[in-house]
Amino acid sequence: MFPSAVTLVDVGPRDGLQNEKQPVGTAHKIELVHRLQAAGLREIEVTSFVSPKWVPQMADNAEVMAGLQRRAGVRYSVLTPNLKGLEAALPTRPDEIVVFGAASEAFSQRNINCSIAESVERFAPVVREAHAQGLKVRAAISCALGCPYQGEVSADEVEKIVVLMKGIGVDHCGIADTIGVGTPRRVQAAMERALKHFPLDEVSGHFHDTYGQALANIYACLEMGLHVFDASVAGLGGCPYAKGATGNVATEDVVFMLDGLGIETGVDLDALVDAGAFISGVLDRAPVSRAGKALLAKRGKAAA
Repeated sequence: MFPSAVTLVDVGPRDGLQNEKQPVGTAHKIELVHRLQAAGLREIEVTSFVSPKWVPQMADNAEVMAGLQRRAGVRYSVLTPNLKGLEAALPTRPDEIVVFGAASEAFSQRNINCSIAESVERFAPVVREAHAQGLKVRAAISCALGCPYQGEVSADEVEKIVVLMKGIGVDHCGIADTIGVGTPRRVQAAMERALKHFPLDEVSGHFHDTYGQALANIYACLEMGLHVFDASVAGLGGCPYAKGATGNVATEDVVFMLDGLGIETGVDLDALVDAGAFISGVLDRAPVSRAGKALLAKRGKAAA
């Protein structure tokens, strides 16, 4: 069942940087996107159109989009939590819109003060307008394997929001382990529920590496034939609402594993490592990616 090729969506510029406390300059964000696409990434989550009051790091969203040197064949997506966000995003010409909802009622109530059903209903006009503009809509289902407030999240709970998202017409369903507590069999159970309602091509995985399970969880998904995954260059990111949650799985680590499995990604690992080193330098810290650190050390040894 292993796929012959995998599509990686690098969420570093958006999900990766949104939690950084130190401001990251617009030019650096644009440079990161350019380095990712030069490395072969064809799906890049660039920014989000949310209130700068809540996510100040993304306040320069329009400037970042305007500064991109777009490449043919690359899809640039943006996150829009509501119709106001979509209206702000449309003039910047995104290729895809991302909406998000939680599989956990506790998470939904604690963070947006409404039920899961109410949160999804808020996205209905966003999906309609995005489709009217000819844009694809990707749904991200957070806390699909666990919640910082309620604990374990069942496959039944995952399926509930999958059905709701399908009902408002989203095109793609991403299952996200926001706090990184998922393990392979539980991940497969959640994916099975998504695959009951969306075709294989339109289901993806988004894994955090809090307990070191992200690569194992991706492997478990590969066994099911899944071939679209989010990852974040240099392991950037986390969840602002999930205390203690570490970053997304590093794109470099995923590419290293997939290269070893003989699965095509279209990504140049050396160029990707350079992109990770670049943004880590901007943030004044070492890359989180284990493959990235190992390859940079190997280069240094060879140069010496």
